[in-house]
Amino acid sequence: MHLTAEQKKEIFAKFGGSEKNTGSTEAQVAMFTARINYISDHLKGQRKDKSAELSLVKLVGKRRALLNYLAKEDIFKYRALIKELGLRK
Repeated sequence: MHLTAEQKKEIFAKFGGSEKNTGSTEAQVAMFTARINYISDHLKGQRKDKSAELSLVKLVGKRRALLNYLAKEDIFKYRALIKELGLRK
């Protein structure tokens, strides 16, 4: 994985409330987004890397499921997270 422990702590502190709160939906979506961005950049140069492509598809599905859950539970948090991560254009 490309993220260091310090970068993960920063993501969890920013989106989860504290660096120990790794289970919050917002923090998990932010972590998946960071990983998706990294794999997407990797695939731009390595188009035939099928294992990375499979990982990307799985991560996007997991993120979508968490975002659906968040939208159902708290639409205001969902909208704020989408805006902060820049997922919609």
